[in-house]
Amino acid sequence: MDLQFIVREPENITPNTQLLVMIHGYGSNEEDLFSFRHDLPEDWIIVSYRAPKMTDYNGFSWYDIDFNDAEKFIDVEQAVDSMKAIMKSIDNLKHHYQLEGKTNMMGFSQGGILTYAMTLTYPEYFQKIACLSAYPEPKILKNIKGKKEIQHLRFFISHGTEDAVIPLDWGRKAADFLYELGAFFTFREYMNGHGVNQKNYMDLINFFKS
Repeated sequence: MDLQFIVREPENITPNTQLLVMIHGYGSNEEDLFSFRHDLPEDWIIVSYRAPKMTDYNGFSWYDIDFNDAEKFIDVEQAVDSMKAIMKSIDNLKHHYQLEGKTNMMGFSQGGILTYAMTLTYPEYFQKIACLSAYPEPKILKNIKGKKEIQHLRFFISHGTEDAVIPLDWGRKAADFLYELGAFFTFREYMNGHGVNQKNYMDLINFFKS
């Protein structure tokens, strides 16, 4: 499975150029998070992926969700296939641009769920990680690495206090989960629903720029 994506390249690309990968949420598309690029470092390569499955209203998803069945809230097989496709594409991008550094990643909602799983399963690939309005899903967190392997990772976690899609309690579990793993993270709650408000946005940009 080859994923479609859009990319913003800096003027100069060296082996040390940083790569930021963006993974959108359920029912959205690659343009969504890509709109953040204007405020992110100009010397980064920014790549935003489109999920492989079609949803209603011309959106896309990384895996099917049955909102009426908690057991089927995640299709594990589809989620794993999507993660494999993303990791394969990151390998291809690093080869194409001859990048030697680690990759940064940002995921919203369903994209954030996959971001937790990928960065904790393959921490050697990653550096700065933002998980927005998401939670760590145990069904796909099967092969996570230990404290020594993940100690270089830096997580920015944010959640809306009025989130009606992924409850705040689920987001808070991420803080406990990462704390127990011994990971470095910032966890912040914002007065909004399932989205990113202005304060959240500024904190996110500062995280990647710092």
